[in-house]
Amino acid sequence: MLESLMARLGEMWTVTLAGTVIGLLFGFFAHRARFCLRSAVIEFSRGTQEGKLTVWLFTFSTAVLLTQTFIQLGWLDVSGARQLAGRGSLSGAVIGGAMFGAGMILARGCSSRLLVLAAQGNLRALLSGLVFAVTAQSALSGLLSPLRTAIAGWWTVEGGASRDLLALTGAGHLGGLLFGAVWLVAALVWARRQRVRFWSWFGAVGVGVMVAGAWLLTWAMSRQVFDLIVPVQSLSFTGPAADTLMLVLSPPGQPLKFDLGLVPGVAVGAFLSALLWRELKLEGFQGGQAMRRYIVGAMLMGFGGMLAGGCAVGAGVSGAAVFTLTSWVTLSAMWGAAMLTDRLLDQPEEAKRPVPPMSPHGDPELSASYARP
Repeated sequence: MLESLMARLGEMWTVTLAGTVIGLLFGFFAHRARFCLRSAVIEFSRGTQEGKLTVWLFTFSTAVLLTQTFIQLGWLDVSGARQLAGRGSLSGAVIGGAMFGAGMILARGCSSRLLVLAAQGNLRALLSGLVFAVTAQSALSGLLSPLRTAIAGWWTVEGGASRDLLALTGAGHLGGLLFGAVWLVAALVWARRQRVRFWSWFGAVGVGVMVAGAWLLTWAMSRQVFDLIVPVQSLSFTGPAADTLMLVLSPPGQPLKFDLGLVPGVAVGAFLSALLWRELKLEGFQGGQAMRRYIVGAMLMGFGGMLAGGCAVGAGVSGAAVFTLTSWVTLSAMWGAAMLTDRLLDQPEEAKRPVPPMSPHGDPELSASYARP
């Protein structure tokens, strides 16, 4: 099937279409599940039980379980993926992950969540997403690139077994599979206790399936494509956001790839979900102080995500699913910095305020009638 599709559309368009389809399904499921690492961290930090941590855990465990199952069955080989094969930066993972974690608290959403919210009409998320993409591009090849390169060079680790947690611990892919299964069972138990609604857990599982599916699909295409170099990869939003921005700003004729289909696909998928469930609504800023907070948060995420080599999805789910050392360090730094930022900034501030009205989307902080600095 893949061969016939490439014969009809050409290799470049097939690869881009694959990214678009995966992105569309991701956007739809992520919107239905309200999937967001920031929400999960805040719930964990504050000791509440509203199902947001369970939603994230469904995505995480599903991605780990399916990815490791594909590897165990011989259907997937991730040894050549950038997260494992290339030299990694532990200093970048620690500092970049911490910057991203603090940034997503300030911006009130991780990068994927901002894209999903922008698609349903949230202007705050749209502006924050643009700032995120510009900063990421600057960190990749612009004014901030020398700083990123310098920090990344402080503490590095060679590629191969040195970056593979399953090899370092001796657990093997069967151990990774069992790890994912245990946490999926835990998510099921907590979902039952917390009475998590159907679309929340089903959408979260769908997001995890898309992460594992992207690994499988890009690996299959890398074996079929001859005129292009198709990297074995999964979902991430730091690099793709920067690439999409440059595609829009550059002259026509730029080469297409998986990442360039991903971001538009996510936006369309989230838009369709919001349209079908009648959740499209324009929402914006209220006050300049709030705008400054979101912009600073977006800048921290853009630089931090590029420094760490992945965002909340790219490192926290995709990279963690293949047990990359630097991805797990990044994820840990994100959690730690996000919890600290929430406790130092948001919790004291919210303790002084009355409980805000809920938005139609179930998130108090997204309600246009509730101004937050």
